Amino acid sequence: MIDRPDVLVLGAGGALGERWMHGVLAGVEHATGIALSATEQLVGTSAGAIVAAHLLAGRAPVGPADAASLVSELAAEGGADAGATDAGAASGVPGRARRLIGALPRGAGRLARGAAAPLAPYALAATRPPGALLRANVLGRIDAPRATLDELGRRLARDELRFDGRLRVVCVERESGRRVVFGAPGAPPATVAEAVQASCSVPWLYRPVTIGEHEYVDGGLWSPTSIDVAPAARETRVLCLNPTGSSGGDVARAPRTESVVGVIRTTSRSAAALEATTLRSRGAEVTVVAPDRAAAAALAGGWVGQTGADPAEQAVAAGFRQGVALGRADG
Repeated sequence: MIDRPDVLVLGAGGALGERWMHGVLAGVEHATGIALSATEQLVGTSAGAIVAAHLLAGRAPVGPADAASLVSELAAEGGADAGATDAGAASGVPGRARRLIGALPRGAGRLARGAAAPLAPYALAATRPPGALLRANVLGRIDAPRATLDELGRRLARDELRFDGRLRVVCVERESGRRVVFGAPGAPPATVAEAVQASCSVPWLYRPVTIGEHEYVDGGLWSPTSIDVAPAARETRVLCLNPTGSSGGDVARAPRTESVVGVIRTTSRSAAALEATTLRSRGAEVTVVAPDRAAAAALAGGWVGQTGADPAEQAVAAGFRQGVALGRADG
């Protein structure tokens, strides 16, 4: 059985990546009985920042509505013990929590028809080696859109969450192109709602968020996960979910986008692996989880607007199955 992580790193990945992360975490909780909302340290980037705030508020991750039937299927396949835990714990989520999680996809739904739209911001992260100057130059050429994530900010503000040392939210300062980690020592002052809203503000979709005297945008423009900023030392257990990464061998189902999505997933996986070495050099135990073949197919189907089952439900269900398997992996 997987050990309780000391640090949970939740990466960028758009609306469906957010659903997948919830599913994975709900599956892990179901398989292990671990309450991940009690994790000591949380690091969130973009969609992952929303999930991190959800956990910081003390809420369980959102599992699929049919969690019990999924566990039964896994048991039949030999992948899980159907009677190990109460499936209701994974799926019983207050309506307000579902509305909060739904705030971002409603704003971005019009762009889900473009296959690479959810991944496009993270392609810019590949420019990180040349430095922040190039990123700042690119960001400076983008006209500020009219759309905002103010509703998301308002919903988060209702929880009155504060940076108390547990949460770190990754953003990019628009003017300089540099990474800023709100909640980390020495970071500029901000509310959790402001930081999460800024971390989700894809610059060509939403207006930057002004905090203090500067504008901030999507943290995924620096790195899909920013694992390297996780507070970790020797024997610290770090679990990272990387929605834009790849477990290897997964292929998007849409031929026109297969190469684009594949390249971005491979780049994201490589970036996360490289950053993870920083923590491992400190003696930390790092586990990075990306969508497996089935989850990658579910996410790709939603991004290209394929008809059929609800893409969000597919992403949650695929994540849940993967999370249950992860929870049982060391058992």
